[in-house]
Amino acid sequence: MSQSSNRGADPFTIEVIRNALTAIAEEMSLIVMRSARSPLLREAGDLSSALTDSDGNLIAQGRDIPAHLGVMGSTVQEFLKRVPPERLEPGDVWFMNLPEAGGNHLPDVKAIRPVFAEGSIQAYAVSLAHWADIGGARPGSYVPDARDAWQEGLRIPPLRVFTRDGPDREKLDVILANVRGAEEREGDILAQMASTYAADERLQEVFSRYDAATVRAAITDLHDQSETEMRAAIRTIPNGVYEGEDWLDDDGLDGEPIAVRVRVEVYDEDATFDFSATGDAAAGPLNATPFTASASVFYAMKVIAGPDIQPNAGCARPLRIITREGSLLHPPLEKPVVGGNHETSQRIVDAIFNAFENVLPERLTAGGSTTSGLLLFSGRDPRTGRWTTLYEVHGGGEGARHDRDGMCAVRPHMSNVMNTPAEIIEANYPIIVEGQTLRRGSGGAGAHRGGDGQVRTYLINGPEVVMTSMVERCVIPPFGLQGGVAGKTFNITLQRASGEIIPVAGKTHLRLEKGDRIIMETSGGGGYGAPLT
Repeated sequence: MSQSSNRGADPFTIEVIRNALTAIAEEMSLIVMRSARSPLLREAGDLSSALTDSDGNLIAQGRDIPAHLGVMGSTVQEFLKRVPPERLEPGDVWFMNLPEAGGNHLPDVKAIRPVFAEGSIQAYAVSLAHWADIGGARPGSYVPDARDAWQEGLRIPPLRVFTRDGPDREKLDVILANVRGAEEREGDILAQMASTYAADERLQEVFSRYDAATVRAAITDLHDQSETEMRAAIRTIPNGVYEGEDWLDDDGLDGEPIAVRVRVEVYDEDATFDFSATGDAAAGPLNATPFTASASVFYAMKVIAGPDIQPNAGCARPLRIITREGSLLHPPLEKPVVGGNHETSQRIVDAIFNAFENVLPERLTAGGSTTSGLLLFSGRDPRTGRWTTLYEVHGGGEGARHDRDGMCAVRPHMSNVMNTPAEIIEANYPIIVEGQTLRRGSGGAGAHRGGDGQVRTYLINGPEVVMTSMVERCVIPPFGLQGGVAGKTFNITLQRASGEIIPVAGKTHLRLEKGDRIIMETSGGGGYGAPLT
């Protein structure tokens, strides 16, 4: 029997609904990981799941990728600007990936399902999955030398791919005809659809126990509660203006570093983050959307001021984000953005940390391997002839804190993707993982030391493989805090089968042959405090 709420929901009901919504989002992610075809989703978990209210405001997200925190809700809001709610029907699943429509980069494709109850839309279930290939000029859809957005892959505006009658085969075939590894992509698409279907079923259980008015009242209260908690957290930061910066190594086309600058103004219970002084839009693929900038601010404030606050749209109400049109963080439509999602976003967080160094040092970590450290291997499987793409990320040293050393071989900040186990790589790709060890001594010195990075060696075991790198912290090292020493930078080396040793740039594309080795040495974390004598 449903429970009525003429006067709104009581605190106990609100808490039950809050936990139910969070559990639904987390179940969505488990469904994708268990049913997807690509190891990038099954093993590495490069995905996120979320629920929004009927206006597209984030109400729950699984414990997935922090970089997606602010993007999921904005995607639904931008979707609703293009597709009026009256066009939506039960059973619909729409796909889209436009960076300018609430997104981040083309490989992160969102599946959106409207959830109906009592005759109207009450929520949206959103499944975001990184497709191992979305088309474009290079296998894996990372193009270090890209100069426009169309080189990066297939751009999908809001597209209804599933209805209550099943898949729209014509639309699905258009997508699959424009990506590599179509069979694998289709499996991933079906996994995303299945996760939104499960969310719909679980939400129907919630609506059957508590009527729609009760659930809406609880969601309103959850937003208000998170806003109140974020405002209280901001009040713990002294009023003032704080400035910080960090630098990208380059944009993939030239060797010039690019500045990410922030001016933070804290006044009572509001905070403004102004990125107007950030460098101009890059020619290469390191641009980031304003939605990515917002997600980075959302993450930074959560970890600095309110780590226990329920992540929803209410958290963002006290936060104002300003980006300058034409800049790295607000690029023109035609600019490439694939690396900005996980490289530039982390420079934003590091710039915010630097801004707060002298006012909140005990809440911060020194600089870490804040990059996905991406090596993307692609080639045809000699056994099956099918196209394979290994999207491999690499953790490094965490920066030290005021009370402890940094951890070794982890993924600080915005990336929460796991590495692919060696056994999975060797079973699915023409690659052997020859070794993996800690990179001893790569962490920076300090009263507390930065964590060490790692060394991973890949032996090419197929006739021809192409590799793309998209790695930061190869030139500008992870910074120390409060007098700590910077950590060592990333170092990538190609050892040809002939014995020739070739340094590999952080953002490049090259061909490998059987017997070649790629040696990835990841950065260490920065130290905290002046080193002891």
